[in-house]
Amino acid sequence: MDFLTALHISSTGLTAQRTTMNVISTNLANVNTTRTPGGIPYRRRVAVMEAKPVEDFESALNSQSESLCGVRVSEIVEEMTPFRHVYRPGHPDANEMGYVSFPNVNVVTETTDIMLARRSYEANVTAISATKRMALKALEIGK
Repeated sequence: MDFLTALHISSTGLTAQRTTMNVISTNLANVNTTRTPGGIPYRRRVAVMEAKPVEDFESALNSQSESLCGVRVSEIVEEMTPFRHVYRPGHPDANEMGYVSFPNVNVVTETTDIMLARRSYEANVTAISATKRMALKALEIGK
């Protein structure tokens, strides 16, 4: 694997984790949204990731190219777990029994997920920095 391929793989991780953090931020921002334009509470969204094979001219000739993969967000899906029902009879979105349907967003779960995404993002930044240092050392040796 060459330096550019290593950088490319790490950059796919950065992009995927940034997207994940954006989705989680949207979930947290809508934790109390009881009515969307569709008339229902906000539904939690989740970024689904998949392996993305590295495709470049040099690695296509290399037998290891089939095992080199980055990552990408393949889709963002709505989670279909039930809404939370809270007794709030004076709320404008309360049903006839006084219950309001709130989004299926759990602040603790979202906080944990954003911490994991941040750690993964940091790991990819560290990998890019290490690759950059190795490339610079290789250039110093070649002097």
